Amino acid sequence: MPNISLAPGPPDRGVADLIAATDDGIYIVGTGSWSIDHQRLSFQFGGQMFYEVRHGKITHALKDVAYHANTLEFWNACDMIGGPQEWQMGGSLYDGKAEPVQVNAVSHGCPPVRFRNVNVLNTGTRAKAPA
Repeated sequence: MPNISLAPGPPDRGVADLIAATDDGIYIVGTGSWSIDHQRLSFQFGGQMFYEVRHGKITHALKDVAYHANTLEFWNACDMIGGPQEWQMGGSLYDGKAEPVQVNAVSHGCPPVRFRNVNVLNTGTRAKAPA
């Protein structure tokens, strides 16, 4: 599996600028659960922390959030890219696919980015109260 990174955008654009330019969204921080189909066409990712963004400001924390997308639609929905000052390298010692399972180190670096019209899921499973 190739190690692919996203190049940073303008040097003066950071995560605060992306949030300020967003009317209604979710700010996802960190990596969480993930699933990618065998053809690498669609995927689902979670994160470590989730925040509601309204009118350019973080309003409160959310829970049970994931996002699902088709790879081509997802990258075409990217409309803002942060600058090099907030670019980070992430990675895993396990790429998670293939039969038999492959154990490869993979890395992907990127700055903060904003995507429009991504399918956001509520992953919570709350038990119903007895009737």
